[in-house]
Amino acid sequence: MSQIVASALVKIYRRRASAGGWRGALGGLIASQTTLVRAVDDLSFSIASGELIGFLGPNGAGKSTVIKLLSGILAPDGGSCRVGGRDPSRDRRAHVDAIGVVFGQRSQLWFDLPVADTFELLRSIYRRDALDWRNSRDELVEILGIAAYLGRPVRQLSLGERMRCELAAALMHRPALLFLDEPTIGLDAPAKLAVRECLQRLNRDRSVTILLTTHDLDDVEALCRRVLVINHGRLLLDGGLELLRAGGGHSRLVRLETRGAVVVTRRPGLEVLAQEEGALQLRIDTRQLAIAEVVRELLDAAEVIDLAVMPPSIEEVVASLYQAKA
Repeated sequence: MSQIVASALVKIYRRRASAGGWRGALGGLIASQTTLVRAVDDLSFSIASGELIGFLGPNGAGKSTVIKLLSGILAPDGGSCRVGGRDPSRDRRAHVDAIGVVFGQRSQLWFDLPVADTFELLRSIYRRDALDWRNSRDELVEILGIAAYLGRPVRQLSLGERMRCELAAALMHRPALLFLDEPTIGLDAPAKLAVRECLQRLNRDRSVTILLTTHDLDDVEALCRRVLVINHGRLLLDGGLELLRAGGGHSRLVRLETRGAVVVTRRPGLEVLAQEEGALQLRIDTRQLAIAEVVRELLDAAEVIDLAVMPPSIEEVVASLYQAKA
């Protein structure tokens, strides 16, 4: 059974355009010009209960707008969406009781209050039984490792500490559905691993349906079996990770720092992006070349100080998908 169904979904923003300077500002007051921007453009998809979906696309693709439509913050200008059988924008009270939302750059925690006090305030807002709330809180505190933060004001927490508390706050009322908009943005490696582990456990043990927007392909590969890729509000891809790799996720970037110069044998599947004394950046097409083969050659050719292998950015994947569909 589908928990989320979006059908020909449309959202249009009206933006007022004006020329620069005081003359442009004055002219805008008298006769402003409005530009229509289709942030979501005839978008259709469905998500079944218990799925953990990666929702991908470059900046400005419409991901956050879709999350706001599905969570009831915005109403669509065309088409429809049903979440758990509800219309999110019309059945808001029942809807917010069944979902959790985390926006990576917005907070639902009270800045000057200790984390534990924020959790108690949320219990009053959701009108939950004290014992059930305490059990849920204790479980999430253990999973996310936030016991040491409960007595500290939110303003004293690091970004990674705060994000873990944000995730706990969004899950305290035991929602069946969780929307995450860039939850790992700016986090260090230990904080990212803690967030990933929590999401895996919630999805596995509580069957929480999760829609995750991210620019980090490592998050996607660690968590998601299925991805939705959009750009300009339109769906580009809906399928498993193998489709994403085939659409552009097959390349890897290699950054190398060495003592002295290094000579690389150029061949199909290997592109030198930048090279200077002591530094080298390559792109490897893993369909043609094994990463291990190139790394072995580099280690034999020079004294390596540092070496990093990175996946392509979401923007590169989307660009490759566009080229494949052109």
